Amino acid sequence: MERREILAIGLVAWFTISFALTNSMAGLAYQAGSDPLTVATARFIVPAVVLALFLMATGARFALPKRDALGAIILGLVTVAFSFSILNAIEILGVSLAVLIFFLFPLFTSLIVAVMGWEKLTPITIIAAIVAFAGLALTLGVSSEKLSVIGILYALAGGFGLGFVSATSSRLIRSGESRKVTFYMMVTAAIVFIIFSAIRSDLQLPQSTSGWVGIVGTSVFYACGIIGFFAAIAMIGPAKATLYSYVEPLFTMLAAFIFLGELLAPLQIVGALIVVGALTATGIAGLRAR
Repeated sequence: MERREILAIGLVAWFTISFALTNSMAGLAYQAGSDPLTVATARFIVPAVVLALFLMATGARFALPKRDALGAIILGLVTVAFSFSILNAIEILGVSLAVLIFFLFPLFTSLIVAVMGWEKLTPITIIAAIVAFAGLALTLGVSSEKLSVIGILYALAGGFGLGFVSATSSRLIRSGESRKVTFYMMVTAAIVFIIFSAIRSDLQLPQSTSGWVGIVGTSVFYACGIIGFFAAIAMIGPAKATLYSYVEPLFTMLAAFIFLGELLAPLQIVGALIVVGALTATGIAGLRAR
């Protein structure tokens, strides 16, 4: 294995754990009286500031080619939509179930790419989709009396949004400069959420120390995760980066248990493993096909 790929795998591990922790930290903030809009506003300001400082420290120019800049802004707007969706899903369903549903995004990515005619939908992907949804049905069915249809729709919308970003990012953005592209996306999302917060003029700030830990933690870990995610994609491509991150729902469940006391039933855990296994199988098959 080449040194570059080893470094990229390290980045994937970094952003996978960071994303798992950021969702649990959001749950902590909710328990202390915060809400999705407040968490999202804080979550995007931090990576925008960090990336701005990094670009200035390295002497890099902020400018992107017009087409790339427009593409990054569009992806930033889509990021607003799917981020708000998954944060609402976490508030309604809890971290573990929301993230498990959300993490069907690789299958949505494959479907979008196939519909757009960029790649063919392979039999393995179709089978994996059926198996993954069966595993998800098992996970959700165990606690069906406690489920919210709105929460499930939020999580699915979030997964579809990230699937759209994953499917179109390489076609909208040509420069390959992941730091600048990520900066444009984060600034776009931060501005939108700041405007929404100003219009509402009623931030739901945490009412306890643990809640502030959640707000700060979800912002810092999200910054680490999103910067690492796009850096890994730039190094090894989206297919490998996504494949190595398929264990994220399992990390998320562990973090949710540690920080929030969330514990899935045995059958739900089996369903989660089925979902992760199906995603991993289709990811490996996709890499071999390439």
